[in-house]
Amino acid sequence: MKPTNRSDRVRVRRHTCECKATIYELCAAGGLLFIRRTTRGKEVEIRETERLVATRMEELWVRLLSGEVH
Repeated sequence: MKPTNRSDRVRVRRHTCECKATIYELCAAGGLLFIRRTTRGKEVEIRETERLVATRMEELWVRLLSGEVH
């Protein structure tokens, strides 16, 4: 995932548990969805996917949660 900062207002629609070192958030901005991955360790790294229409990104979100994609 390439870092992108394209939106000034982002709404988190769903997220994984914050008890893990890596957190995933399904975010909405500008009518599109994207996934934000935050990895916490010695340094915090935040990456975001490209923006996609809801149906395609929601499918990817389900695949991510089921372990089909990383």
